[in-house]
Amino acid sequence: MQFDQLKRREFITLIGGAAAAWPLTARAQQGERMRRIGVLMTTAAGDPEGQTRVAAFLQGLQPLGWTVGANVRLDIRFEVEPERIRQEAVKLAATAPDIILANSSAGIGAMLQATRIIPIVFAVVADPVGAGFVNSLSRPGGNATGFTNFEYGISGKWLELLKELRPGLKRVAVIRDPTTAVALGQFGAMQGVAPSLGVEVTPVNLANVGDIEQPIAAFARSGDGGLVIFGGPLILAHRDLVIALAAQYRLPAVYPNRFFAAAGGLISYGPDFLDQYRHAAGYVDRILKGEKPADLPVQAPTKYELVINLKTAKALGLEVPPTLLARTDEVIE
Repeated sequence: MQFDQLKRREFITLIGGAAAAWPLTARAQQGERMRRIGVLMTTAAGDPEGQTRVAAFLQGLQPLGWTVGANVRLDIRFEVEPERIRQEAVKLAATAPDIILANSSAGIGAMLQATRIIPIVFAVVADPVGAGFVNSLSRPGGNATGFTNFEYGISGKWLELLKELRPGLKRVAVIRDPTTAVALGQFGAMQGVAPSLGVEVTPVNLANVGDIEQPIAAFARSGDGGLVIFGGPLILAHRDLVIALAAQYRLPAVYPNRFFAAAGGLISYGPDFLDQYRHAAGYVDRILKGEKPADLPVQAPTKYELVINLKTAKALGLEVPPTLLARTDEVIE
């Protein structure tokens, strides 16, 4: 779905005060070339998280001298379903923008299938080397570079946090999208940590939203369990349902990013995604000014956030250990 189909007023409402800082229309300076940035977001058009990421990207562009409507024009597309993501990637590449910003592994994968010529900056992508998106982190080598969101080892950290919250935990269901190599790698790393924690981990594969409730309900009947939620477009799009099911079946769950905890999830640990989009603006600026993606190293996160929702913990009858609270970056009450 193209961004210009959204109601401007609704978009500004979703991103709050950030939009007030952007001059969305302005007269191009005489003789200045209008540059075009394509953006492929693997979130629903009305999803506040996707809107907020775009807002962070635009916030990053502004101090670098780029003003939407004055010297840069954006073509922003939102899609969730894998086949539609691929279709939008082809359409976006066909418009031949100067550069493309791609969200997530699904987004960059689709864009690289669509073009190996147009420069691409990606954000929130796990293991871009293993997925074949770049040759190496230090020398990407192709037409894409950007920001990786975490290493596989973080999945072991999620398991440790869940065990810390519920010491008697014996079983964990891992909600994942089996179509991504990232999910398989994350699960493998978690399996390496599980025996030392005395926890058995079981994958729950989701191919569509209809797959979500039944396996969670079946898992909950056995007791002594918890959930680890991996990321991905499907889970992101239906996060409210996943969070509601965890609450309904009284399962403690750990999530990969803050917006899950803000929506009612128990605990989250992961990188600051908005920070990645602000930094992505810097790479877009450098490429528009002549540098090549092949020469710009892929960057790892520099900021991680641990967030606990105390209201959800109380509803589940969990008492958060003081040692865990002391390490928490944000407490939601």
